[in-house]
Amino acid sequence: MSDAVSASDIDNSLKYGTQSKNADEVKDRRSDLLVRGAALFTADQTPADALHIAFVRSPVASGLLNGVNTIAAQSMPGVRCVLTADELYGGDGGKIGHLPVNEIIPFTAQPAPWAILASGTLDAVGQAVAAVVADTPLQAQDAAEIIELDFDVCERGSQAVAAQTWQSGDTAAHFAKAAHIVSCEVQHARLAPSPMETRAITVRYNDGGTLTIWHATQTPHRTRSHLARMLEIDPASLHVVAQNVGGAFGMKASLYPEEVLVVWAALKLRRSMCWSASRTEDFLSATHGRGLRSKARLAVDTDGGFLALEAQIEAPVGRWLPNSGLIPAWNGGRILPGPYEIEAVNIQTQAIAYNLAPVGIYRGAGRPEANFLMEGLVQKAAAATGLSGLEVRARNLVPAASMPKSTPTGNLLDSGDYQELLRRLEHDGCYSERLAKRDAARARGVLRGVGASIYLEPSGDGWETAQVTLNCDGTAHVASGSSGQGQARETAYAQIAASALGLPLHAVNVVCGDTETAPAGIGALASRGTAIGGSAVLAACTEAIKRRNGGEALPLTVDMRYDNKGQAWGCGAYLVDVQVDAETGEIEILDAFNLDDAGRIVNPAFALGQIQGGFAQGLGEALLERIVYDENGQLLTGSFMDYAMPRADNIPPLTVQKMETPSPMNALGAKGIGEAGTIGAPPAIYSAVLDALAPLGVRDLQMPMTPARVWQAIQDAKKDANNEI
Repeated sequence: MSDAVSASDIDNSLKYGTQSKNADEVKDRRSDLLVRGAALFTADQTPADALHIAFVRSPVASGLLNGVNTIAAQSMPGVRCVLTADELYGGDGGKIGHLPVNEIIPFTAQPAPWAILASGTLDAVGQAVAAVVADTPLQAQDAAEIIELDFDVCERGSQAVAAQTWQSGDTAAHFAKAAHIVSCEVQHARLAPSPMETRAITVRYNDGGTLTIWHATQTPHRTRSHLARMLEIDPASLHVVAQNVGGAFGMKASLYPEEVLVVWAALKLRRSMCWSASRTEDFLSATHGRGLRSKARLAVDTDGGFLALEAQIEAPVGRWLPNSGLIPAWNGGRILPGPYEIEAVNIQTQAIAYNLAPVGIYRGAGRPEANFLMEGLVQKAAAATGLSGLEVRARNLVPAASMPKSTPTGNLLDSGDYQELLRRLEHDGCYSERLAKRDAARARGVLRGVGASIYLEPSGDGWETAQVTLNCDGTAHVASGSSGQGQARETAYAQIAASALGLPLHAVNVVCGDTETAPAGIGALASRGTAIGGSAVLAACTEAIKRRNGGEALPLTVDMRYDNKGQAWGCGAYLVDVQVDAETGEIEILDAFNLDDAGRIVNPAFALGQIQGGFAQGLGEALLERIVYDENGQLLTGSFMDYAMPRADNIPPLTVQKMETPSPMNALGAKGIGEAGTIGAPPAIYSAVLDALAPLGVRDLQMPMTPARVWQAIQDAKKDANNEI
């Protein structure tokens, strides 16, 4: 074992994959199983005695539920029972509590009651109304399709359920003296997170009444604690496993009504139960992302300096709130004004409930929305002052000498050099050369544009846990309260532990995502896994070394709960080149340059994967993806036939560079990187498209910038030009 170690001591070994000379050792430990299709997911865990559940769903967005006719379904082959709200809440159904909600902004009105199955009212298309329990999935589905609902359609409505305001300085006075006032209004489309693995839960009923639960979740310990609270049972009777999770992106951060019912049914019927959502069910009833509407005004002086900001954010939620349902409204407001110095602000945010599918956290969760609004204002300020986009940014970025910097919304920017980001974006990103190529293409009649953006990415706050055991044979065992769904968490934690303990990587075993073998933790949320979970591993290893150097005998076990000092704020800058076909409106992204500062990097390959994946999802929001409802609340985009997703040929060549400004907020000095691409890519793509269309007079577009929307904007601009003539 080595002597006591700090984050700075292990900096170099973390960057290059510990002391191991074998590069294969630092690849994702699960990659071989995943690539060969041998990894087991939730739907693969089917006990021999398991029954299967299918749901009957509301066909209307709002209605009064008069009754549910289950008689015919009860006599269908293989059907064991049909459950409605009467069975859940009446007789000996027992109590089912409400889902805990993170009250990150204050409630102004009570949201609709949590309902496992609809009772009395129908609140959204796709809401679960009844459940069929049968021997096979097909038998359950066949029976579900003949259940009749008696209801009266009601008018849809909306209700503001939570709100918060941040105020600092005299905004009115600054707007009164401003040389320029620019405004921006953005309507983000609702997005379907669309992980490869849909929602799924398998419950094995064990002798003695305990349950083993395989759950496709980002938060296995939360699953256990919330189920125990809602069903009023001992948490020790629940063993939750989330080993391989096929993507999540925030959609699997909270319990769903269907999942609670599966567990309730297993307890009541004393049988194992399985449910996997179809893709259409996920479109209908899983949480959507984005959907925020925001508008803002920015006061600018004669030199391009930012004086004051006013902003209003409206974040949609459904008639029930997932645990983190208020986070987008909170982040969408409090992250403003981003990396810029603006002391006078008046920012209002509110969450509004609609008779539609619930909205929750989706990769970025309010960060992309805040950044897009701010970067839109910056571009408008550049146009108003005659300065370039980079110059107006340079005049207003928070200087590195001011760090740590308190923001007017009460946050603390911990570290970073935003001016250096901008300088490197211009130099390393070959900004002048890109503009020259754009101008040469325009001279040939080609619509080509260049766009830029700067972003901030606050990581999660709070705590995580780790347990480290030093064994007599020279190996170490690490159990983490964090979890993962594709971030190669076990490998990264093994690197941290091997570096800290002075062991070869293969001598470190890591487990997580299992409530029986890992200590209680929060999970994979808000880019917290490395910054907080990894710091917990480092802190536990440091304590283990201290105790071993103090003479304690092996085997030696250290349990560590690690609390960070505050959020670590990652940052970055993106450049994008695009070309637009004037005849069709088709957008081609020719090239992109990414520069990200995620603090101390544990594994460059894993960080690169996060950036690439985030960029793809950011591109999807900018150009392709949109959930569409009609005027009656009926979902029109219920499959991938109607909902466009990025494909490999949509993704441009990415040049990815990094800065490493360690954060003082955690032991590793790490910052988040998981949401970088979804925050930085959309405004860079958007500004590049507008730059390409500027010669035609197009000034505004809304995302997604589909060929039809772009073509229509071109036609409208031509009409306006003709009318002016």
